[in-house]
Amino acid sequence: MTKPLVMAAITAALFNSNLALADSETEAMKQQLDALKSEYGQAIKALEDRLLKAEQSAQQANDQAQELAVKVEQSKASQPVSSGQNSFNPAISLILDGRFASFDNDPEDYEIPGFALGNEAGLREKGFSVGHSELVMSANIDDKFFGKMTLAFDDHEGEVETELEEAFIQTLALGNGLNIKAGRFFSEIGYLNQQHAHTWDFADAPLIYRGLFGDQLIDDGVQMTWLAPTELFLQVGTELFSGSRYPAGGRTNGIGAWTAFAYVGGDIGIEHSWQLGLSHWEANDVEGRESGGHEHGGGEAETPSFSGDSEINALSLVYKWAPNGNPKNQQLKFQFEYFDREEDGEVVMLNSGTPPEMTSYDGDQKGWYAQTVYKFKPQWQVGLRYDLLDSNNRGSDADVLAEAGLDNENHNPQRYSASIDWLPSEFSRLRLQYNQDKSYGETDHQLFLQYTMSLGSHGAHQF
Repeated sequence: MTKPLVMAAITAALFNSNLALADSETEAMKQQLDALKSEYGQAIKALEDRLLKAEQSAQQANDQAQELAVKVEQSKASQPVSSGQNSFNPAISLILDGRFASFDNDPEDYEIPGFALGNEAGLREKGFSVGHSELVMSANIDDKFFGKMTLAFDDHEGEVETELEEAFIQTLALGNGLNIKAGRFFSEIGYLNQQHAHTWDFADAPLIYRGLFGDQLIDDGVQMTWLAPTELFLQVGTELFSGSRYPAGGRTNGIGAWTAFAYVGGDIGIEHSWQLGLSHWEANDVEGRESGGHEHGGGEAETPSFSGDSEINALSLVYKWAPNGNPKNQQLKFQFEYFDREEDGEVVMLNSGTPPEMTSYDGDQKGWYAQTVYKFKPQWQVGLRYDLLDSNNRGSDADVLAEAGLDNENHNPQRYSASIDWLPSEFSRLRLQYNQDKSYGETDHQLFLQYTMSLGSHGAHQF
């Protein structure tokens, strides 16, 4: 009996010992598992925190990128394009323009009653001719300035004339929407005046541009603009000019003319965009502004010369529509401009004898044009344009006014134009245009066949 009891006691002791060891090992494993959970939980929490911070940083970067994109879009209209350029390798481009012109009337007889035409405001020659070609060089000078020069070549009476059309510098980093341009440049009076002729939708300038500016107003001076930091495009500016070029045309030192302008515009959805502009040009104490002369009996031409004060007010409106906001395949553009010029002074007929013929002069000339251009296929567009002018000029000697071309002859100059353009690419254009020109008494039927080609690097065009 004793032996079985002893064996039972030994078995019980061993069993209890194993239970104790098992409980101890289980407890240790639980502690290790808890430690692992705590360690990995902290690591997971750290990863979650890093992920949250990364998402927040990405959102902030996206917001900043969107704000920057808006600012870039707003500044496109006032900043020169400098892609692919540096101070050692300026962008060089050549604009080739050629045309064939047909007129029913003699181009030498052209006039616009009520407007004394200056510069190259008349018609071009009949037949084949080299048109208005340009050599353009531009580049960022450094991180502060941009520079541009344009040489224009024109064929006139069988001779090629060269003119320094543009030569200016422009700031890049003034900040706060400010920008300064200095040198020779196109004035920002009116919408079309800011654009080079090769970008126009028609082969010739509107009649009111021809009558007031001799096609375009270019002068030497300084321009200051400010682009507002708003979602709606808003730009205001002023220009100070020497006034030595037409239509001031007489002042050779100091400040002879100035302008002030404001442009506002925006988008309506993704398919519609618009721009409205107001501008003012003024020249006080104009001295001897000469207009086209008139031959009499083979002698020296009698040339009208104006001295006095002149000011011009202008209104422009541009609307564009493109399906899905993509103008490459299809686009409709409507363009309207109105100008009003008032002048006060005297007109002298130079080379008219001794003493020269002279009259007091109180001038009021106005006009507008409206045009629509429709790109119905990626490589084809058609255009329609209508011009209308009016004038009410008064003076002490009606005969002198008539000699100077300032008598309106009871006629309101007007013109109808239609064009069709083939655009194989953004660098080439072929245009056929017809004008029914009623600028003066005898209607002139005009036909133009024009090519415009762009070679080399050329900056983007404005709105």
